[in-house]
This record gives sequence, C-alpha cells and structure tokens, in this order.
Amino acid sequence: MKVYRIGISGAGFGVHAHLPALLAHPRFDVVALASPHTAPRLAKERKIPHAFASCAEMLKGCDLDAVTVASPPFAHRDDLLACLSAGKHVLCEKPFATSVADAQTMHSAAVAAGTACGVAHEFRFVPQAQALKELVVHHHLDPLRDVEITSLRPFLHRQNKRSRGWWFERDRGGGIAGAMLSHLVDHANWLAARAPERSVGFTRVANPIRTDDAGEFRSTVDDGAFALLDYGDGLVARLAVEGTTAAEGYTCAVHGEDRSAVASGPNITEVALFTVDKDETSELECTPLPYAKFASINANVPLLMELYDEFARAIEGKPNALPTFDQAVATQRVLASVGYGT
Repeated sequence: MKVYRIGISGAGFGVHAHLPALLAHPRFDVVALASPHTAPRLAKERKIPHAFASCAEMLKGCDLDAVTVASPPFAHRDDLLACLSAGKHVLCEKPFATSVADAQTMHSAAVAAGTACGVAHEFRFVPQAQALKELVVHHHLDPLRDVEITSLRPFLHRQNKRSRGWWFERDRGGGIAGAMLSHLVDHANWLAARAPERSVGFTRVANPIRTDDAGEFRSTVDDGAFALLDYGDGLVARLAVEGTTAAEGYTCAVHGEDRSAVASGPNITEVALFTVDKDETSELECTPLPYAKFASINANVPLLMELYDEFARAIEGKPNALPTFDQAVATQRVLASVGYGT
C-alpha cells in the first residue's frame, strides 16, 4: 500500500483539522507545512520535518506527492496553480476561489495538469447525509420538489469576540457566505445531482461593528447569506446560513410530492434522519463513521479522513466520490449570484 507524501499550505483550519486527519490516516505522510508566520513553530510542535513561509517555497524545498491547500481564500488561486504547475495532486479547501473567473482558471489548470484534484466538502460524508443521498438516488422521494437547508449558528453575535483579520475583510474572501454557504450550495447540488439552471439571493451584515481584545473594528463581510436555486424539472432549493441567532441548529430536508426526508440536529455533524409521509414519521438508523473515534480531536476529523480515502482513490485512478473542481465552479457561480466575490 503506497503512502503519499503530502504538504499542507495554511496553518489555521489546515492545522486544526486537516493535520490531525492526515496524521491518523494510513495513506498519507505529512512532511511539510507552509504558513507565513507560524510554520516553524507548529512544525516543530507536531514533529513535521519541513516548514516553509509559502506554498511556493514548500514545492521547491521538499519532495511531495500531494498538497492540501488550506490557506485563506485569497491565496487559493496562486497556491493551487503553483501546485498544479509542479504536477502535484491537490485537495483545496472551500470557498474554492473568490471569483468565478479564478475558479474557472483553477479548473482549467487542473484539467491540463491531469493530476487528482478535489475540494474539501467533507460534510457530504456525514452518515445521515449519505443515507439521505441514497434515498434520493434510489428514487424513494420522487418526484423531488424542494431541498431546504438551514444552518443557524451563534458565533457572530455582536457581543461575540473574534480577532480581526482576513475573515472580516470582504476583498480577501471573508464572511459566512464563503465559509458556510459554500457547503450548503455544494450539498444541495450534490443531492440534486446537477448544477442549478439559475440562482438568486443576497448577503446581509447585521453587526458591522465588531470587538476584539484590541478594541472596535469594522467588518465588511456578511454574517448571513441566503440563496434560492432552480434546478429545472420542478426542483428548487432554499438555503440559509445565519451567524447571529441565539439558537443553534441545522436542518437538511428533501421534499417530494409524497414523502420527505429530514436530517436535523444541533449542528451539521450531529443530526438524526427521519422520513415523513402522510401516515407516519420514521427515524432511520445510520451506520457510524468508520473513523468516528477521532471525533474527540475535532468533529471534522473523521469526515476529513473519509475525504482523504477518496483522495487516495482518485490519485490511484480508482472510482471515487471526491468533490470535483467542476462542481466547485458551479458552487462559485451560486456564491457570486448572492454577492460573494464576482
């Protein structure tokens, strides 16, 4: 069994979630970390052999088979194009890009490179999401009419302190549309098994004045994002992500004319799945994640390990369920239609 040498560009989510997922995964060996300021310290702490200030330096400075691009959104394009130019397999974090034009450029470069490429939409691998997809694939909900996904999160309350930086800067790809609506759009497209024919929506800034330990600062990004998608053939999707509510919850429902399936819970990784028709409501038991024991590190880690299973299959040219760059471009178009990027 071949083990792939992989580097990580980005020391935020890349270190908090991707790194532990890769360290626990049998198919990957993390040999390098790239980040402008913290790579040397973090690499030493996590016993990673090499540290670099940039993805470009990492590509030149060590031998890699693959790279996880988990840098901030404004750096995705340059990091990814450098990886593809070097002939590396790439897994890119979401939001894929900050503009449709960049997303198309990245997709074209991947096609030309011919390497395995995917996007980190790990929430497809939540067991209840997989079961819901199976209900759709096997036509248990036909005819499909409506996909409804709502995510309520309290982390952007006006009194909630979060450090200033790129996440609160619109021109650098910050905001909840890129961070979370991207997942919801991908999820809806995945369930529908196609890109929407058209989409409309908007973003909203409820709390532009924020506070961190240094005092007040102005946020230029959205703390709520909302989209309506039309897939044709009578199917629509209604998506909402909200960062300012007191309540926290997640609902993903697929409604047919005769039956609905609803996954609901406190957050996107902790849900129960129900089927509903005119006669009864039934809860479906779902098989636990194979890497469930790693959830104590970070709730995303078991899902990312599933994603890296698919990445390894893609590298080896085997059938796989890796979210694709083509699908990422479709998601980017929807994000643009609600005001994220261009």
